[in-house]
Amino acid sequence: MKYAFSTLGLPGTPLDRSVALAAAHGFDGLELRAHAEEPLHPGSPAAERAAGLRTLTAAGVVVLGVAGYAKVAAAGADAPVLAELRALVRLAADLRAPYVRVFPGGGDLPEAAADTNAVRRLRAAAPFAERLGVRILLETHDSHRTAAAAARVLDRVAHPGAGALWDVLHTWLGGETPERSRRALAAHLGYVQVKDVASARELTPLGLGAGVLPLAEAVAAAPRDGWLCWEYEKRWHPEAADLPGQLAQGREYLARLVSTGAPAVQV
Repeated sequence: MKYAFSTLGLPGTPLDRSVALAAAHGFDGLELRAHAEEPLHPGSPAAERAAGLRTLTAAGVVVLGVAGYAKVAAAGADAPVLAELRALVRLAADLRAPYVRVFPGGGDLPEAAADTNAVRRLRAAAPFAERLGVRILLETHDSHRTAAAAARVLDRVAHPGAGALWDVLHTWLGGETPERSRRALAAHLGYVQVKDVASARELTPLGLGAGVLPLAEAVAAAPRDGWLCWEYEKRWHPEAADLPGQLAQGREYLARLVSTGAPAVQV
């Protein structure tokens, strides 16, 4: 198992600082929030991308994924969404990241229409991503919160350039057990995003193991040759405790779950 954390937990932090924290606390990689508020994003010039990659390489830290905000199931024209997807894929390729995260975002549409939009756009973008060595991952989120909903789209896309990011919080909020989520995503899973909260109504991030999410079961269901990424949503909850002081405990907690958990679900 390899471990990463999201820079969503370190809003606006310079890349060298995030990289140093990852290296110091035993994290193999970073999930980079690809937003203009952050050091690297789709608008970053080539020189900044190259400098960022040198910083990462020197520390032995990789970019697991570029966390974009494209909404593939949303209403509207395809062209802006596809342009955003291509820009995210290029950024990921420049940083040697294997994954790009996207959202569904189809909550204002009937289910069938949202599915159709997502399938059409992912089918269009997946071959481009595959050529650049990148996989676009549809996160279990918003209109497609459950693994079953994400898999319903990805089964129709049926292309290796598209897959799923399993956000354990959202599948739990959607009423799925970790085993059901893992089985639904078996053919599509890129990596697993973990976090913890106090309840379904109180989503301020907590340290791993301090809340109610079924993290032991989720980790037990995760592929042993895959990645666990801790997404600590400090950007959306500024009142939450700072992430750096929790990184050592969080990394230790995940490693303990991996070493003591049940074997991964067989599918």
